[in-house]
Amino acid sequence: MADESVAGGITVPDTKLAREATQLVRDETSDLIYHHSRRVYLFGALQGRRRDIGFDPELLYIGAMFHDLGLGARFHGSGRRFEVDGADAARRFLRDHDVPEDGIRRVWTAIALHTTPGIPEFMEPEVALVTAGVEYDVLGIGYHDIAPADRAAVVALHPRPDFKRQILDAFTEGIRPKPETTFGNVKADVLEHYVPGFERGDFVRTILESPWPE
Repeated sequence: MADESVAGGITVPDTKLAREATQLVRDETSDLIYHHSRRVYLFGALQGRRRDIGFDPELLYIGAMFHDLGLGARFHGSGRRFEVDGADAARRFLRDHDVPEDGIRRVWTAIALHTTPGIPEFMEPEVALVTAGVEYDVLGIGYHDIAPADRAAVVALHPRPDFKRQILDAFTEGIRPKPETTFGNVKADVLEHYVPGFERGDFVRTILESPWPE
């Protein structure tokens, strides 16, 4: 990994666990998701350094690499949120590698909550920084917090051509088969934009139409 191990002064973990996680993601996802996931780690780690937050690089890396795995075709029939599918896949992977349960819990939580703004930032560093990396790469939140040279180094290693359109396409295809999982979360916006006939769940109507008699 000599040519990809450092970007902006951040080292990608070069451990057996990290290498096997990388291979799994390479085997199961597209180039789009692979490069995005690597950027999420690098941007998350850069944000951690900027905020002076200590974190476990290996756990952060696994969380970043698995965070969008649940968009894949093998999970389309799960009936669960894609975040949970990715989190469960990471948990199985980590248990197979005898990672302690506290580390597994952190990774699971980081993946499961990475599309739930306003909560991860108050949790363990790995949880906070997976979300920070996702928000940076997808939404541009904190864009100017990272030095232009560091940002350019990350993108040079993991380019993002036409990324905005392509990641929205990936979200749409990953979630279209289970639209009910978008209730109360940001992915309802995606299907509303890109899937004709989609109707988002309505929280107020759900309460008013509940089986309670009053």
